[in-house]
Amino acid sequence: MDNPKVIFIINPNANMGQAWRQAADLRPIMQEFGVADWTGSVYPTHAIELTRKAVEDGYDLIIAGGGDGTVHEVVNALMSFPEERRPALGVIPLGSGNDFSYSVGMDPEPWKALRQIFNGQEKRVDIGEIEDETGRTEYFDNAVGIGFDAIVTIHSHKMPFLRGYLMYIAAVLKTIFFNHHPIGVNITVDDQEEWQDRVMMFVLCNGGREGGGFMIYPPADITDGIFHYVAVQEVPRLTLLGLVPAFMKGSHLPHPKIKYGDFNQISIQADQPLFIHLDGEVFSGFSSSIKNVKVKLHPKAIRIIS
Repeated sequence: MDNPKVIFIINPNANMGQAWRQAADLRPIMQEFGVADWTGSVYPTHAIELTRKAVEDGYDLIIAGGGDGTVHEVVNALMSFPEERRPALGVIPLGSGNDFSYSVGMDPEPWKALRQIFNGQEKRVDIGEIEDETGRTEYFDNAVGIGFDAIVTIHSHKMPFLRGYLMYIAAVLKTIFFNHHPIGVNITVDDQEEWQDRVMMFVLCNGGREGGGFMIYPPADITDGIFHYVAVQEVPRLTLLGLVPAFMKGSHLPHPKIKYGDFNQISIQADQPLFIHLDGEVFSGFSSSIKNVKVKLHPKAIRIIS
C-alpha cells in the first residue's frame, strides 16, 4: 500500500492505563514511516464511532491500539460497511489479553508490532457473527465463550488490582469454586449433526487462544475459513481445576471429557440462561434471559496487515 492514509485509534485505558504510556513510545516510529492521525476512545463503544467516521473520511488503514475489546469494537464497525468499503486493519497489542493480536502473528512488543504493520503483508481473516433469540447480532474476531469462561470474563472485569495473565488465573479459580454450573445444551452443527450434552464450557474458536494465554484450540488458523468448537462436559470441581494447566499448555484435547469439532454454522439451545462473552466483552451476563444463539462464519471478511 503506497502512501496510505492512516489513523491510529487507541484506547488509553487499556491494561489499566498502561496503554497510554506505551503508545507514547510509538510516535517516533509513526513519524519514521510518515504522519498518521491519532485519536483516542474515552468510553465503551466509542471506538465503534471513531472507526465508522474513519471509514467515512476515507482512511486506507485503521490501526487499533488496545486490547481485545478495542479490536472487537473496531471490527464491529468495519463489518457494518460493505466489504469493498472496509479499510485494512492493523493491531497494536496494548491490552491485558491481546489474543487476536497473537492469532494474527503480531509481536507482543508494541513497537515491534507497529514496524510489522508498516513493513508487513496483507492477508484476509475470518470473522464470526452471533445472533440471539431476540434478533440481536454482533460480530467477533477471536472467540465466543459460553458458560465457564464467560463467567471468568465477568469476574475478571471486577478485579481492578490485577492485570494480564494473573487477573485471568484469579478469575478462573473464583469461577471454579463459586460458579460450578453445568448447562444442558442441544447443539446443531451445519444443519447436519445434532447432539445433546451437559457442559461446563462451550467455546467457539476463530483464533486458538483466549484469556491472555489459554490455548483453547492450538491448531486454529484465523484465515482458513473454518471455525472450531471445544466443549468441556460436566465434571467435578477438582477435575475442572486439574484441566486448567492443560488448557494453559494446549494439551487438553485428548481428555475424555473434552469434545471438539469444526463448523461454519452452529446453533445452541440451552435449558437455562447463557453467560456469553465475545472476544472478552460480555454479550450475555448474570441478568440475561438468553437461552438460544446462532453463530455463523464470514470467510476472509477483513483485510489485516501483519
